[in-house]
Amino acid sequence: MLPTSACVAFLVLLVIVSSTPLPAQVNTNFNVVLWVDAESAEHTIELFEDDMINTQALSEMRGNVIAASTAGYIADRNSGSALLRSYFDSLKYHQKMSEDIFNLQDGRNNVEGIKELLNAIKIENFAQKVTATVEQIFPVDARVDVRIPVYVVAFGHENVDAFVRRIIWHGDVPEYVGEGVGELTIVINLAHAVHYGPALQERYISLLGVVAHEVFHAAFGAFKERSPTWKSFYDYKKGYFSDLIDVSHNEGIAYYLSLEQQGRGRIPSEYNEKTSEAVKAFNRNSAELLAQRVSPGRAGKILREANLSGYWESYGAMTGMMIARHIDNVMGRAALIETIEKGPADFFRKYVRLMQQDSNLPQLSPQVVNALNSY
Repeated sequence: MLPTSACVAFLVLLVIVSSTPLPAQVNTNFNVVLWVDAESAEHTIELFEDDMINTQALSEMRGNVIAASTAGYIADRNSGSALLRSYFDSLKYHQKMSEDIFNLQDGRNNVEGIKELLNAIKIENFAQKVTATVEQIFPVDARVDVRIPVYVVAFGHENVDAFVRRIIWHGDVPEYVGEGVGELTIVINLAHAVHYGPALQERYISLLGVVAHEVFHAAFGAFKERSPTWKSFYDYKKGYFSDLIDVSHNEGIAYYLSLEQQGRGRIPSEYNEKTSEAVKAFNRNSAELLAQRVSPGRAGKILREANLSGYWESYGAMTGMMIARHIDNVMGRAALIETIEKGPADFFRKYVRLMQQDSNLPQLSPQVVNALNSY
């Protein structure tokens, strides 16, 4: 959607702890292992605390390289270890940063909370429930066998707490690639996670939901690699609109799963208003993407905003979350799982049937409905 010899990562299986019994593993072919490297965060914390740090080595650590280049991508700027090092140097010598695209000063201001959260990740046995929960959203016979690197960092773009990218490493230089190639990689930004709530436990529980969200993306990516249906979708996708329904399906289920994972008993008070606004934005942006005259640059911006514009502002992700919730609540979990197998057009067409039965639901435009009928 980053020097290696210096990265002595600790190996854990992330398991979310809860007061309820953990669901038993049903599918023995669902094998997801998380390999966690927190060195980037550990040494960035040292910089925040004014320890003597080699900023060049810090900027070249893989987790930091991925976080920096992703922040630059979202900000629509080229970014790499050289730019990150200059920001680290400014932080080291307490120089003012006119445009802190990595939010380093915010990280320094919240270093004690970041340290607490990092320590909780290390000492808590918190991930079996993540894997078991994610497994339940996949077909019972799904074959998923993946080892996922998880880099924990302490800075990043202000709108991103965690993300998944596919990477091919050329030495210590990453190449970011699309579906079907590269290594699925998760990055978690503790400088964002520290704002989840006022207390450590609240932050920790919220982070568990974020991990479930990202593990779903990684497991879904591994599932797609074995699926003839998904191979056909990517081989014959119909332009930018295909990219939009793909990201909305993927992110929508992940956001819905994360909401469930955190055990929220009710939807936020602003949910109906915000999801209605998201669908309107989805319709507007779909119309533009379906137009023959849209430029690659403009299309790229529209697609980034679908998922990387802040929580409610990520119109594609929020539309997808709303659709996943209605499919699950009205049609049932089996129907939602079926969209994992059949793809994003099936996901959206199921919602079209629901909105035709209930006019109070946010309505996809006739242009979107017609576009879906071509798949």
